[in-house]
Amino acid sequence: MFPDNSAPDVSSEQPLQHHSLKQGDVVEVEITDISESGEGVGRVGNQVVFVPDTVTGDLVSARLTNVKRQYAHAKLLEVVTASAHRVRPSCIVADKCGGCQLQHIDYDYQLTAKENQVIQALKRIGGFAEPPVAPIVGAQGNFAYRNKVTYPLGVSDSGTVKAGYYRKGTHQIVNLNQCPVQDERLNPLLAEIKQDIQDRGWQIYQPESKGAREPGSRRTGVQIIVSQYEDTGSTDRGSSKPKLRNRPMVTQVTDIPDTRPKFRHLLLRIGRRTGEILLTLVVTDLNIPDIEGQAQRWMQRYPNLVGVCLNLNDRPNNTIFGSETRCIAGREFICETFGNLQFQLKADTFFQIYTEQAEAVLNLIIDRVGFKGTETLIDAYCGIGTFSLPLSKRVKRVVGIEVHSASVIQARLNARLNSINNVEFRTGEVEELLPELDIQADVVMLDPPRTGCDRAVLDALNKMQPAQIIYISCKPATLARDLQILCEQGNYQLTHVQPADFFPQTAHVECVAFLTRGEASATSPESTAI
Repeated sequence: MFPDNSAPDVSSEQPLQHHSLKQGDVVEVEITDISESGEGVGRVGNQVVFVPDTVTGDLVSARLTNVKRQYAHAKLLEVVTASAHRVRPSCIVADKCGGCQLQHIDYDYQLTAKENQVIQALKRIGGFAEPPVAPIVGAQGNFAYRNKVTYPLGVSDSGTVKAGYYRKGTHQIVNLNQCPVQDERLNPLLAEIKQDIQDRGWQIYQPESKGAREPGSRRTGVQIIVSQYEDTGSTDRGSSKPKLRNRPMVTQVTDIPDTRPKFRHLLLRIGRRTGEILLTLVVTDLNIPDIEGQAQRWMQRYPNLVGVCLNLNDRPNNTIFGSETRCIAGREFICETFGNLQFQLKADTFFQIYTEQAEAVLNLIIDRVGFKGTETLIDAYCGIGTFSLPLSKRVKRVVGIEVHSASVIQARLNARLNSINNVEFRTGEVEELLPELDIQADVVMLDPPRTGCDRAVLDALNKMQPAQIIYISCKPATLARDLQILCEQGNYQLTHVQPADFFPQTAHVECVAFLTRGEASATSPESTAI
């Protein structure tokens, strides 16, 4: 990043130019690429060095923090010569906050790096010699796009409530009062609700101690003072009883179990088209003093706020949501328009973060596949029907598969909301249900988590052999792995891959791959692929 007054003084540290590297060495590195995680990549001798907060074309001085046999990680000390792609971040804590990795890179080059990430994954992991990757679909707005944010809560050393993303590589919260990538209509709520929690003196959950911190306090431990009496060897005047000395001693320092309700996370969700906002607080106990009254005051203060919810999570782990959500003011969902349909979205509903970009991909799928209205479509990992329901207007029948029962309930509700009758949703693991389906599908759409598809899913597809497969992925590496398996037997050829930027200012990239049943071609993986 651009150095400031707090940057370390490296003027007296001479960068090393030899190949025998060790932790703590200061090296000079020319950045030649961007890694999948958004780190700059360079070399010192024959050793690859990863340096966060850098960009292709930078010449930097960096201190090695972790040295392995073939690569090393380093911390940026100084930008010696800045790349033409380097820009000043819009966020003042971009170099600390772990929410964004690429704010120091101009947006055009962010797109170039992401497109290249997809190409390289398909070549190196998938074994495709000439992957048919189209130019990436960039975002019209690369800030203020997130329709949902989830902030962990904490207490600063001075005792004030803080909310924000974790500092890079740590669980230390970088306090935010606004965030440039979230929908700007959420900014007032972030700062003010945090202050309301502070003013109320409500407890904040502290995962490192499994206890709580009260705003304004500095410790939760309780000193147990025990009075110990000892015989002094003498007697009080006029008494035969021995004289005792009272010696208070701290015999134990312990943490008394704190059963008071504690706040863990602040979640905000907004309908980009409707403007409706839902506020959810994740807590360890639903019985919070006057929370209903405060919720009503929030509803009055923010005209677009349609509901306030509490989610109960009293488990000592890193998961955000618990199993129970209670609406304490307004309603438990927002309404949103997507694909010319109406959707109800709850606090824990999965929905694409960038509404407009997701809709652009939906339209691309419609244009690319060319539905005739006679097809049977299977939507694996269908969620709440984000793509199933709009596509149901283009086909004869849709069968959605989703493991999360709450999402299936929501999908069925959204189908009824839009009077859609040609869709059925089934609950279960895709790898278990797909092989058992007695359906001849024309098109199968996959939208798995970042880990990709289970091998049983890919084997079932090779056996089922639908005419077309659409694979939506948020991780190029697992996409490339799965595409290789689908294409290696010659049943399918990869005809088109469309990257799209769903996450500007971050290292993540979404893409859609289209496969057609047919003979192997130049877009099938090479036999030497690994």
